[in-house]
Formats: sequence, structure tokens, C-alpha cells
Amino acid sequence: MPVVAGLGVCLLAVSLAQWQLGRAEQKRALQARWDEGERRQAHALSILPALSDAWLYRRVRLSGQFADGYQVYLDNRLHRGHAGFHVVAPLKIAGGEAAVLVNRGWLQGDPDRRNAPFVAVPAGRLAIEGILVRAQTRYLELGEQTVQGAVWQNLDLRRYRELYPRPLSDWLVLQTNALPDGLVRAWPKPDTGVDKHISYAGQWFALAATALAMTLIYLWRLYRGRKQVAA
Repeated sequence: MPVVAGLGVCLLAVSLAQWQLGRAEQKRALQARWDEGERRQAHALSILPALSDAWLYRRVRLSGQFADGYQVYLDNRLHRGHAGFHVVAPLKIAGGEAAVLVNRGWLQGDPDRRNAPFVAVPAGRLAIEGILVRAQTRYLELGEQTVQGAVWQNLDLRRYRELYPRPLSDWLVLQTNALPDGLVRAWPKPDTGVDKHISYAGQWFALAATALAMTLIYLWRLYRGRKQVAA
């Protein structure tokens, strides 16, 4: 029974280590896609594609007009150690009814938290270039006061669709082209956690090696004990 248990732990640990290595390889592919997207020229779009990993981190160029009255500020976003907001507004794509959310950039927060953030929504038709990402990622909200007017803790796409009356894409554009609005658009390369998965894989391999070593020691002692009895 101890032998079966030891080998079972060893095989399970090896399996989990291989799964972590597979996850690390997937994350490396995402990092490579981001790097490739940065090198490519922006792809002009008149409509947004259906949500597909093939479009993730693509550089795109869109023409349209920002909808005034629907801009939100995502709180506690850091830039070079300073707290501020990400400014998100819907861009109605020219020639249709659909819109896409655009993260216009980072706005430094006022030390006096009683002062609400504000930056004007650009008027008229604009050309926007940026990087396509998913409009919403996993997050944890603590407490119920996650929305205070236009200041949100996180971008909740379901909640935003209740606010915005037009069809809204599942994508979000991280704006990269400059506009005279004072916003910072220095988007960091996404931390996909490759090192974390490699570390976890190492721990699982170490557990597998330990389980195998203990099983072999047990078998050796069992063999010696039986040999001594036989003698």
C-alpha cells in the first residue's frame, strides 16, 4: 500500500508539473503575440471582429466619434508609482451603430480625493489607433461601493452595457496615438505569469522526486528486512 501511494503521488505531481509547463508555453505565446503586434502596422477596421484569440493584441486603426456622457474613470491605476485613473469612453465607429470601448490613457489623480477626476471627451470624428484586448478581465471587488458616479473600481462590461444604449463590442482598444488631452498612453507589456508557472512546475517536480525517493527507500528497507529474516 505505501508503494502504491508513493507512486500515485509521484505520477500526480509529474502530471501537474507538465500542466504548469503547458500553461507557461501558452503564456509565452501570448507574450510573443504582444511583441508581434507592436511591430506590425495598425490594421484599419470599419467593424470589430467577433471575439477570437487570433485578434488579441492586434494593432488596429478605427475612425469614429466618442460618445459624450458615458466616460468612466477606473480608479487606483498606477503609473510610475503614482496613483491615478484609466479613462474609458465608447467610440461609435463611423458608418454603423456599433461602438467599442477605448481606454484613452492614464490621468493623474488629485491628492484631495474629494475632487472628482475630469478630462474632456474629444469632439468630432477622430482616427484612433491602439491595441485590441478583451474588454473585461477577472477581478475581485471588495464591498458594495464599487461605483461612485463616473468613478469605477473595475470595468464591468455587463454594467457598462446597462449604461450605454448602443451595441457594444466585447473588445477594448488601448489607445496608442497621441491627442492633445494630457493623458499618458504608456501601456506596459502584460505580465502573463510565465515565471510563476515555471516555479510551480519546479515545485511539483521536486515533490515527484521526493515521493519517488521515499518509495525506493521503503522498497530497499523492505527488501533488506526480508533478506535478514530469510537468513
